[in-house]
Amino acid sequence: MTARPPFEPASPAERAALAPAIGDPRTWPVASWPDPQPLPEGLAPVAPFDYALLPDRLRPWVQDVAERMQCPPDFVAVPMVAALGSLIGRRCAIRPQAFSDWQEFPNLWGCIVGRPGMMKSPAMMAALAPLVRLEARALDEWTAAQGQWRAESEIAKARAEARKSEATRALRKDPNALVDVASFLSPDADEAPILRRYTVASATVEALAEKLIENPRGLLVVRDELPGWLAGLDREDAAELRAFLMTGWNGKDGWTFDRIGRGHRRVPAVCLGVIGGAQPGPLGEYLRAAMRGGASDDGMLARFGLLVWPETGGAWKNVDRYPDGPAKEAAFQVFEDLDALDPLARGAEQEAPDGPPFLRFDPEALEAFTEWRTGFEAELRTGDLYPALESHLAKYRKLVPALALAFHLADGHHGPVGFASTLRALHWGVYLQTHARRCYGVAQSGEVDTARRILERVRKGDLLREGFGSRDVWRPGWSGLADQKRVTEGLGLLVELGHLEEWQEPSRTKPRTLYVVNPKAVPVRH
Repeated sequence: MTARPPFEPASPAERAALAPAIGDPRTWPVASWPDPQPLPEGLAPVAPFDYALLPDRLRPWVQDVAERMQCPPDFVAVPMVAALGSLIGRRCAIRPQAFSDWQEFPNLWGCIVGRPGMMKSPAMMAALAPLVRLEARALDEWTAAQGQWRAESEIAKARAEARKSEATRALRKDPNALVDVASFLSPDADEAPILRRYTVASATVEALAEKLIENPRGLLVVRDELPGWLAGLDREDAAELRAFLMTGWNGKDGWTFDRIGRGHRRVPAVCLGVIGGAQPGPLGEYLRAAMRGGASDDGMLARFGLLVWPETGGAWKNVDRYPDGPAKEAAFQVFEDLDALDPLARGAEQEAPDGPPFLRFDPEALEAFTEWRTGFEAELRTGDLYPALESHLAKYRKLVPALALAFHLADGHHGPVGFASTLRALHWGVYLQTHARRCYGVAQSGEVDTARRILERVRKGDLLREGFGSRDVWRPGWSGLADQKRVTEGLGLLVELGHLEEWQEPSRTKPRTLYVVNPKAVPVRH
């Protein structure tokens, strides 16, 4: 085996000649360096849930469930809002601008985060109970229709057999007898009744696609623990399912597939909502993997706009009372009304017979949304957000108008989406952004500790400001810096936040990756 040639730094003359082309950061004046972003410290604070964020008819039931279960109201509200949006699905869109054809559907993805034993699953099941009732009724109706269809199919089959037998007897007596050709054809049975589905737990791409062909308005995928499921989707053999699910986020794009025995099949538009829970540890690990790049780094998690990690402290109380019956029935009635939704009767427009109906904002709501979006887009373009969080928040372009539409329809309003529903959606955007910052911040907790230790070594003079390699960090075996993988993650975070600049040191052999210290991040002590 040929020995690796020793690393030979470029000479000062070579470096000076190459600097203009490669942008040697060691030649940059201090003023040209970006201002570094601060390293995250602990759990970021989050906005508490305000019951005013909910439509009027849902608010009492969410409050009753949260109080009886002694769980954060976020754990009930978020799954319920995801269920609302999924129930509307592709039957009605919102066009957030006055004239353009940009439109969004209210199918939303949500995740509730909390430690084990914090009542995530019971709260989510209580929130999804209205959908469960709709599914139970749909199953009863389908079972009855299936029995009727089978009976009619058997009758049609028996009649066809009788006609065939009669025709056969006639031909035996007289081969030239006139016989109705239809006697030898299979009977045209009515189409089998289709089971209306509202939720699905897991399925192959083909099975899920078939369900969407039968239920074009959309489905809600329900998973108890999301990180494990998402990690499973990272496998190579699950790549197609992962792509299918991601296609379902916007609710607009079709999907074509081939199925043995059924030939060429197409879903005109894949529309999926997702709701589930997560524990902080597994979620943090998944986020860290996504932020390092690889299979997880494709924007899947950024689609979970309804991502909440509320505070779970406070005194526990033993609440033992009957459920609030009127509040429950009022909430369930919202879902009944949306299940029977006729968008055109609610004032929606439709440009083509096969196109989805849509609503726009009224003038006051449009002004509020446009004002919010103007500031929002400016914030996204400042470069102050680290890329993973920026990608997540960018999905609020769909989230906020979709929430406004869902609240508008849930409250029973007609005509354009009004100011009250829009303002509620804008407040959701503010509330959810604090939770997103907490979730993405905790994903960096391990890297943060490593990053702090690296900066401290720079301050002590153990690492050269003019440039050092990752080996210079982990090889000495310093406390907390002996693991090569963790050092790489810490260096990556420091680069991402602008404390270091990654640069390929030219040489006469193979370039070497160096990390040059931002003088604004660690000022030189005089």
